[in-house]
Amino acid sequence: MAGELWVAVIVAAAGTLLMRLLPLMWMQRRLAREDGQGGAAAMPRWLGVLGPVMIAAMLGASLVPAAGTLNAWVATIVGGAVTLLVWWRTKSLGWPVVWGVVAFGVVRFLAVTVN
Repeated sequence: MAGELWVAVIVAAAGTLLMRLLPLMWMQRRLAREDGQGGAAAMPRWLGVLGPVMIAAMLGASLVPAAGTLNAWVATIVGGAVTLLVWWRTKSLGWPVVWGVVAFGVVRFLAVTVN
């Protein structure tokens, strides 16, 4: 059993390394080949869209609570509303997340203690 565990750990480590190393090597070769254009011009167009698409996917997945109870929906709605309000007020990225998580946690805690 211990041998199988080590094989799984090594395979996972190699996969994680390759997921990071191969794109890095690909971009280094591409930038070296198109060195006259400059760094930003040599970047593929899809790479600039990838970050916002990933964030939108995570947002969509996090807007639907895992538990379909009323308490979970209320906590999600309150957390999202607080996040939007704090973002509107501060226009930053960190504080809205902090206060949205705090609001979500408070609503979930109150829902458990009341019931």
